[in-house]
Amino acid sequence: MSGSFFALLDDIAVLARAAAASIDDVVAGAAKASAKSAGVVIDDAAVTPQYVRGISPSRELPVVWRIARGSLLNKAGIIVGIMLLSIWAPWVFPWLLLVGGTYLAYEGAEKVWHWIGALRGHGDEHTVDEVVERTETDEKQIVGSAVRTDLVLSIEIMLISLANIDADSWLMRLAILVVVGLLMTVIVYGSVALLVKMDDAGFWLRRRRPRALKVLGIWLVKAMPVVFRLLSIVGVVAMLWVGGHILIVNLAEVGVPWPYELLHAITHSVHGPAIVTWLIDSGLSAVFGLIWGAVVVAVLAVVARLRFVKPAAR
Repeated sequence: MSGSFFALLDDIAVLARAAAASIDDVVAGAAKASAKSAGVVIDDAAVTPQYVRGISPSRELPVVWRIARGSLLNKAGIIVGIMLLSIWAPWVFPWLLLVGGTYLAYEGAEKVWHWIGALRGHGDEHTVDEVVERTETDEKQIVGSAVRTDLVLSIEIMLISLANIDADSWLMRLAILVVVGLLMTVIVYGSVALLVKMDDAGFWLRRRRPRALKVLGIWLVKAMPVVFRLLSIVGVVAMLWVGGHILIVNLAEVGVPWPYELLHAITHSVHGPAIVTWLIDSGLSAVFGLIWGAVVVAVLAVVARLRFVKPAAR
């Protein structure tokens, strides 16, 4: 009887070690997969704060939470969809990534075009908070718009993560994707919550008595517009870099290998530290993304012009 009891304890210990090893594998796989999607995560974190600027400070965190909840629902649906596709139609993933990479490259190139127009004095772009003030958009519309943007970026995060998971087990891949989805949502919307409340923290510190706190509060209030502008720049660079890299890699997957081969040849011809190779790879990927996106912008502009050309009078 006692032998059976100790044998049971041994079995429990073995199962516990196996479960711990599986958790370690999931965490390690999630960390690796998440690192590959860092560019899209940066873009997501850079874009989202714009949606909650211009609304009442007391409603900023509730709105962020509603967007985060929508993001979790997005990721849940995406994970179910891509895991089923991985069984029935895995060949579709490179094409989906090409579509997503094209979207990112287009968004990045369009923003660069707007910046160029603004520098030339022809910019007509409005910030989200200006639009909110002009049209009195309610919270439901703001959340809906942010969740739709998150849907595209979440698809990219999940597809990139899946492409970089080495596990053979379907359940292991599913577990890693769930961890990635939760981790990315916490990182992105935790960062967004901190960013949107920084100016409030600055105003609060300005009213404190020690001079050092007042100076810190003033610095925070003045710094946040600069931080948001820098985030916009980082977001655009990330879109072009990630979009370009996705396009280069997946063009090779669908039978157009020369961009990847050219990039590979250039990076391997440079003999230097790994960081130099990474910077060259990222820079060339961003340039490729900008060129690809500019072509898409031009094509869409021509199509839009043709659609609105009035037929000649007879």
